[in-house]
Amino acid sequence: MSVSPGDILRVRLDAATAHPERTANPCASGFPGGRGRAVMELLPYANLPFDHPDMPLCLFGGPLSGTTVPLCGRSIVAAISPLTGTVFDAQAGGRLAFALAGSGLAGVVVVGRADVPSGLEIVDGQAVLRPCPDWTALGATDIAARLRFPGEVLRTGPAAWTGAALAGVVAGRPGHVLRGGLGLCLAAKNLVYVAVSGSRAVQVADAAGLSLARADLMRLTAASPALAGAHGLSRFGTAALMDLTDSLGMTPTRNFRATRFPGQKAVNAPALARGYAPRRTGCRACHLPCGRMAADGTPLPDLDALSHFTALVDNPDLTTAVAANARCIDLGLDPVSAASALACHAEISGRPLSPSRLSALVDDMGHGRGLGRELARGAAAYAREAGRPEAAMAVKGLELGAYDPRGAYGLALSYAVSTRGGCHLRAFSIGHEVLRKPVATDRFDFAGKARILFQAENALAALDSLVACPYLALAASLEELAPALCAATGHPADPGEMARAGERVVYAERIINARRGFTAGQDDLPARFFTEPGTPGEDFAVPPIDRAAFLAARAAYYRIRGLTPAGLPLADTARELGLPWTG
Repeated sequence: MSVSPGDILRVRLDAATAHPERTANPCASGFPGGRGRAVMELLPYANLPFDHPDMPLCLFGGPLSGTTVPLCGRSIVAAISPLTGTVFDAQAGGRLAFALAGSGLAGVVVVGRADVPSGLEIVDGQAVLRPCPDWTALGATDIAARLRFPGEVLRTGPAAWTGAALAGVVAGRPGHVLRGGLGLCLAAKNLVYVAVSGSRAVQVADAAGLSLARADLMRLTAASPALAGAHGLSRFGTAALMDLTDSLGMTPTRNFRATRFPGQKAVNAPALARGYAPRRTGCRACHLPCGRMAADGTPLPDLDALSHFTALVDNPDLTTAVAANARCIDLGLDPVSAASALACHAEISGRPLSPSRLSALVDDMGHGRGLGRELARGAAAYAREAGRPEAAMAVKGLELGAYDPRGAYGLALSYAVSTRGGCHLRAFSIGHEVLRKPVATDRFDFAGKARILFQAENALAALDSLVACPYLALAASLEELAPALCAATGHPADPGEMARAGERVVYAERIINARRGFTAGQDDLPARFFTEPGTPGEDFAVPPIDRAAFLAARAAYYRIRGLTPAGLPLADTARELGLPWTG
């Protein structure tokens, strides 16, 4: 017996109505879903601008969505990013994956543009477009409150409607922001929100086999100190890593001009716990929730937002950081990129950011006012306009997260070649370089990192196609997930073939980016990391990255990935992977 992973609901927005059409999922085995399925939907439209009516906006769950498999309750939102110009996907937590599965859907593909700002509501697979032209000024919190929708609501905030490239999509409750300008992609289609709910029971092919696979994964996650330990993510959330990164000289401080933050102990995860008595929040189907919410319902920052609204902008005040993060979420503004743009401005202007100035600029970014409007274009665009492009700590336009690449060379390489811009989750090298899982590698050496990066990117693309939380990689591999996939779908699942599917996804993304003009010139890091040292520790130095060694490692990665020396796809490799590319 095999189980269909669901149809794809295709919605064209036209004349204030939605025209839905259900089509069979081309991946009848249910793999890849998520990121892999979304990338294949976007591939034929790679030459179009992000706001072209025919450019798809994709929402996909995975073949494990709606099941009891732990840490596999996430979903993918994907489009062409107005911030980076690259193909861009973001994992959404919350309940979207379960809502899609309960609707009998593998995913939703939206094209066209509504006549007026509207909400797209999908209930049990039926789509309705509801005009709401007066909702564009509402915060994300108010939109969720007004709807009181039983499923998941992806919503914009005011930032999307002022044209901010940093506008995100707010998912889940109390809310987290999906990066890359995806909120502006919704606004380009005149969508204020997309709401999905489903009431169907999810069928699996082998319930007993799924139960056994689930038990194995539960055991492995329980044995992982990084996930379930006394100081792990389930205890303090992702902010638990802030002490570790600081001890390793990897905390981005003052716009990456330093790598340790003197006020770190006053703004770390234990400080959050003392000051806010947080409650745990997380995705459905996750027994180790990493989100945190204050007693009054205020969403508390994750590692990237916490680190950037403190160390990166040189702010020692925790209250200001928490308020700025919560304000960003309500405005529909990416907190990580917003803080990075502010840090870039502080460096260029030479003016430190007081708490009041920081808060005012966040508001101005969300509402498109004055300097805030310029900052909301992103750090790269702002710095370029100011004549200081070197002050933008971004790759392909995406601002870097809370890990300084001078402290981990695999991370440095993965930032540079990431298909969506400066993102550490494309290969998750902090696992082996920082958390030393599954095996430790020398963080100050490029030796072997190109091969490790290739394999990790493939594995993470497979996880994103299931859709599984990337933190699951700290406890389990495709070997342990293959039995779960087989039990859920009834189709054989081989870890090697799953990795090969991940390889195909990454290569398809490279093809999309190549069609959009990306070459090796964009697979690079800001010059600062090659010329300025980080802050040393008591018994170690954090030197600048050796440029020649970096370029050699990148060249090795290109060879292993099957790319030209310019980082472009090869016709032979594309043909082997069943992908279209003629150069």
